[in-house]
Amino acid sequence: MSLAKCLTSSLFGVAVLLFFGLAYPHHLHYQEHYQLFLFDSTYVWDIVRLPGGVADLLGRFCTQFFLYAWVGALIIAVLLSLVQLLTLRLFSTINVQWSYGLSYVPSFLLWLFLLDEHALLGGVWAVLLTLLAIWLLGMLPGGWTRRIAILVAIPVLYWVVGPNWNGSHYYRFPKVFPTLLYAAWLSAIVLPFLVRIGQRWVKTSHSTFLRPDGSKRPSAERLIPPSTFLLVSVCMGWLVWKNANFKAEKVMQYDFMACHQQWNRILETVNKEKPNNQIGVTVQNLALAMHGQLVNHLFDYNQNGIAGLLPDVQSDATSPIPTAEAFYQLGMIYVAQRTVFEAQEAILDFQKSARCYKRLAQTNLIIGSYDVARKYLMALQKTLFYREWANETLPLLDNEEAIAKHPEYGRLRRCIYDDNFFFSDHVTPEMLESLYFSNTDNRLALEYLMAYYVLTGDRENYSKLLHQISTKQ
Repeated sequence: MSLAKCLTSSLFGVAVLLFFGLAYPHHLHYQEHYQLFLFDSTYVWDIVRLPGGVADLLGRFCTQFFLYAWVGALIIAVLLSLVQLLTLRLFSTINVQWSYGLSYVPSFLLWLFLLDEHALLGGVWAVLLTLLAIWLLGMLPGGWTRRIAILVAIPVLYWVVGPNWNGSHYYRFPKVFPTLLYAAWLSAIVLPFLVRIGQRWVKTSHSTFLRPDGSKRPSAERLIPPSTFLLVSVCMGWLVWKNANFKAEKVMQYDFMACHQQWNRILETVNKEKPNNQIGVTVQNLALAMHGQLVNHLFDYNQNGIAGLLPDVQSDATSPIPTAEAFYQLGMIYVAQRTVFEAQEAILDFQKSARCYKRLAQTNLIIGSYDVARKYLMALQKTLFYREWANETLPLLDNEEAIAKHPEYGRLRRCIYDDNFFFSDHVTPEMLESLYFSNTDNRLALEYLMAYYVLTGDRENYSKLLHQISTKQ
């Protein structure tokens, strides 16, 4: 491969890296949040025993690194670059310059595919493994050796990438066929044949034309100006930017910051651009309350009534999680636990979530359900990036004194209310009153209760609350 081709292939990889690292990092975090990769033989076998399981397993393995966005961006850049290079290898016998540009088509379609937050990395691995198999078969000598190898490769490839090339876990919606993924695979297979046909046509048409001095005209590849590649690159970039879901990226950013309790960063973000979606407003209000600024600065920011304070829990895997974070910080541990559990069960491709496992371990630890907490912690011990946290948390089980001294778990255990509101998904002022008056040190509950009265225009109860506070003091 020439130096120019090496350079342009490298630039493509760099472009993918920068896009996912700078413009789309929280889509990668979103992918990591909704899977639980275990280094466990039973877990691995349950995946690889199914058609398409190998590609699915490789996709899940790589996705766990999306916890760190730049590592995830690098993985995607490498995979898409390998797809482009393998596609180019299929063009290796075609001496036509413009065929090099076509080698980017499958990788570009996969890039568009990965813009969808429900697109899974197993699909990219399926394309890559299919191209690798075709390339290896093409390197074998012709005759019976290649025929036998093809016969052996067909069932192996069926197991590796799935039936009709439509294996499991390539898209989060099980009943939705990923068209872009199929188009990427098909283009990688069909384009070499189309280019060969085009090569014959170009040779035939140009061989009949000579210059006045009797020499042949320039070859077809020289008829293509260098600016063509730049034009194609600009068009590809425009299509990626046009199809990227930056609204979802912003929502995922707020969810990510709430997950990692980055309250200062949340306020810095909302001060630059006030959120106009429910998740953003919920996270914004939680950050304000964590700083004791919710009531005083309530209307300095966009609000959505009480729905932006503590919205009703929906039956999906995404929107309840930030609300569950607010429940957790308030000390509504039972409601937070139920919300997180149901959100995990609503994951569309039936995976588990490392993020949810961690929170469920915490809530069960706080309420004293140590056996259940141990189950989640032992599972997290089999992960790569949550193992250390699980090992640090396990000694707290059955250790009441250590939990009481813990800055987070001890505080939240003292905040748990006595009344059983476990059945309710709709937050009421009675719940917030119970939280605060059972432990008047719970300033977060006071912030939310006062904000609740302000947002509902309940002046009578607001004044009554202020009187009760002053009386206690």
